[in-house]
Amino acid sequence: MANDSSSNTQKKLVKIDISSDSVCPWCFVGKKNLDKAIDSSRDKYDFEIKWHPYQLDPDAPKEGANKREYYRRKFGSRSEQMEARMSEVFGKVGLEYNMSGLTGNTMDSHRLIYFAGQQGSDKQHRLVEELFLGYFTQGKYIGDHDFLLDCAKKVNLEGAAEFLQDPNNGLKEVKDELDSLSGNVRGVPFYVINRSNKVSGAQPSELFLKAFEYQE
Repeated sequence: MANDSSSNTQKKLVKIDISSDSVCPWCFVGKKNLDKAIDSSRDKYDFEIKWHPYQLDPDAPKEGANKREYYRRKFGSRSEQMEARMSEVFGKVGLEYNMSGLTGNTMDSHRLIYFAGQQGSDKQHRLVEELFLGYFTQGKYIGDHDFLLDCAKKVNLEGAAEFLQDPNNGLKEVKDELDSLSGNVRGVPFYVINRSNKVSGAQPSELFLKAFEYQE
């Protein structure tokens, strides 16, 4: 934990646990708002962030499916309204929402996020950013190992290729987390700040700033 030498007082450590799915657009928006709050308050706090898995559709195909067709089947006529809404929301955080490419099962991305966490919370946090950016703004497929490894390379994640090659690596750990969190997490994004302050949904950065101040 960093020290403020001018006042000889310690910064408060803010621990943030985030449940998220790699294909959840609101999870990316929430991360952008959270990052904004973190960046504006680093002079007051140190942060320890841990990402936890959640699957919106555990049965989504591993081989992938066209995004628009998949959401049309899932949500019917509402899918076009949802796409327009997300384009608007993404624009407000400086991103262009891209519905091209495939969607599908997110288990391998969660395995990789777990693996990144073994090499440090900062590396894990940066990996999640790269996964979101690729999937939501560049038309990358979340189940494509080449894409996953490209993200791993960008954050200097060591041993990612060997780890992903065996489909059992990290599988038990991710499934155990999914099982243990299933009773407490009904939707994502879901944040637990300082172990007790729970925040649900892609809240504005101002709300996160208030949550940082929460005392147990």
